[in-house]
Amino acid sequence: MAPSPAPAFPTVQTPISIGTLRLPHRVLMGSMHLNLETAHPDALAAFYTRRVRGGAGLIVTGGAAVNRVGAGSAGYTLINEPEHAERWRRVVDAVHAEGGLIALQLFHAGRYALESAFGLRPVAPSPVFSRFSGSEPQALSEQGIRSTIDDFASAATVAMELGFDGVEVMGSEGYLINQFASPVTNLRDDDWGGDAERRRAFPIAVTTAVRRAVGDAPVLVRMSGADLVPGSPPQAEIDALAVALVGAGADAIDVGIGWHESKVPTVQSLVPHGVWRDAGARIKAALAAAGAAVPVVTSNRINSLAQAEEILASGAADLVSMARPFLADPHIIAKSFAGATAFVNTCIGCNEACIDRSFGLEPVSCTVNPTAGHEYEFPSVDVLSNASHASPSSRDADAPNDRFSPSDGASAERGRNGAIARPDAHRSRGADARRVAVVGAGPAGMEAARALAERGARVTLFDSGERIGGQFLMAGAVPGKADFLQTVRYFENELARLGVDVRLHASVNAAHELAGYDHVVVSTGVRPRRVTVPGSDFGHVIDYAQAFAEPAAVGPRVAVLGAGGIAVDLAHLLVDAAVLRAQTEVEQRQRFLAEHGLLDGAVPSAARTVTIMRRSGSIGAGMGLTTRWAAVQAIRTAGVRTLTGVAYRRIDERGVWIERDGTDELIEADTVIVAAGQEPHADLAVSLTAAGIPHTVVGGALSAAGLNAVAAFEQGLRAAAAIVAGAA
Repeated sequence: MAPSPAPAFPTVQTPISIGTLRLPHRVLMGSMHLNLETAHPDALAAFYTRRVRGGAGLIVTGGAAVNRVGAGSAGYTLINEPEHAERWRRVVDAVHAEGGLIALQLFHAGRYALESAFGLRPVAPSPVFSRFSGSEPQALSEQGIRSTIDDFASAATVAMELGFDGVEVMGSEGYLINQFASPVTNLRDDDWGGDAERRRAFPIAVTTAVRRAVGDAPVLVRMSGADLVPGSPPQAEIDALAVALVGAGADAIDVGIGWHESKVPTVQSLVPHGVWRDAGARIKAALAAAGAAVPVVTSNRINSLAQAEEILASGAADLVSMARPFLADPHIIAKSFAGATAFVNTCIGCNEACIDRSFGLEPVSCTVNPTAGHEYEFPSVDVLSNASHASPSSRDADAPNDRFSPSDGASAERGRNGAIARPDAHRSRGADARRVAVVGAGPAGMEAARALAERGARVTLFDSGERIGGQFLMAGAVPGKADFLQTVRYFENELARLGVDVRLHASVNAAHELAGYDHVVVSTGVRPRRVTVPGSDFGHVIDYAQAFAEPAAVGPRVAVLGAGGIAVDLAHLLVDAAVLRAQTEVEQRQRFLAEHGLLDGAVPSAARTVTIMRRSGSIGAGMGLTTRWAAVQAIRTAGVRTLTGVAYRRIDERGVWIERDGTDELIEADTVIVAAGQEPHADLAVSLTAAGIPHTVVGGALSAAGLNAVAAFEQGLRAAAAIVAGAA
């Protein structure tokens, strides 16, 4: 008998125990506040159960506030209030019915709470102003501290009564427990502060109280491995806190990184994969040295099981926590264990539909997977079982039709562009399936084609380029955004699996070219906006699309007209991309740490002199809330000059003449690049309207105003659902 093949990701697949709880593998689904917690419990249950079906082991919920003053916003569960707690019973039961495990995260925001949520002034160890919440908190009294500890214990008790498999105490990311542990925010001189030992008192007291409340159920404590703010505790204090937490009853230490007020980015796409692994490794070593060894969980910017396997196999951690990767692909575990990583939809670290939304009240979703957070509205459909002809809104959200079958990938054949082809997929739909043409294969078009095919339509996807992806191909060339190309890889493989007929180098410009289709999705995207500046017809003036296509042809001195998101990305590409391409992953992590003063080392000089400028508005305006500041900081660190409030006078052979603050200035440039916005490219829609052909316009072709990838992917999904349902 032939030996069985070695399992994919053997270290990840090795079971492990946290206290009394046995886990099937070593990837946690990390905590994410979803803004679904106060919505209908069926929506939250559908979200979590889809991840269980996709192979998630232990799920840690979004933070459940232990009292009102500790809520991060009005969208947080108030776990000690009965009407809120009961919402979770249905979720826990649904997860358990699918064979899953779920732990409740106990949360208190401290000085990061928003007074606008419930009209309560935030509380903290000391009245230290928070730039994040924009307020100065009130210092907790002795009675307030004792009451808060009791609230954590009560919340843990409620979690056990609801049937949760364990709890996690949130003591990282700058929230209340972390605030007590830090000399930056704990200025007290009593039993709860004044030196390192007394700053540990509150975290220890909370952990002790929670431990008593849950009996022998597992207690995880998420603690900060590095606050990344000036004045943070030294490593010795961090290690001592970890040891003390285990002594107080923690069954695992989950290592978080950074505060919301830190100037060091921690989760954005430009942060190298696995750069924070050493924080967990240091804590693990300290626990072992103290004889307090419990499983250590590492996290942040780990978005594939290949990365998790390498970290775990190295001994740097015992488990890996992933949060956003489960948004991008609920089946990341099942697909990866089945050897079908080509079909994993990878988290790109953009934050726009997830972390950015979590700070408000809009439901969290995912740019590259717009069904995330909308599982109840968009049940998953299994095309290969020919169960895709029902309207998506008529499907049972809890029907077991969204499990990933290993055979989906294992029986596939390698096709063009390295895609996985399923030649029989079209035939499974039947001759009566709707024939839909999708014109344009950017984000909106890719998602429309995928969602249509998943729902049983016979789809042809046209694009004039050499590869699908649209502006994701440009983004993928930007330093720190290589994962955008993983999105393209996913869609290439998934569209082939679903039987979509992809036609590249195909320009479709008129309605008569689409005769015979029942419906057309126009997703032809945008074109660069032209500017009317004297001299803009000089030969050294190009638009941003040309610069992205041939960056090597751009001169050593560059002036960019425009300073929005595209201009920021382009500037980063022009000053940094060549250097980063020449570096290994380890060298990129070392460089990142050196740039932020966390490691000694030289930072390479920029490849070009680049100036980006705009008439009004902020540099990078339109980029995501948690991404813009990091991207702008990165290009400025690389030497890019950023100017606002300029008036363009003229362009000549020497560069761009501008007027700023009443003074004329020449921005010398060998290449002038226009990145002053976009306009819809929707000529085909006009032709289709004239011919009376049913069609739907999505993405940039519909409107370039405020367009981003989040809107484009979601429009593609919703257009597909409406077309199949006969509503479009």
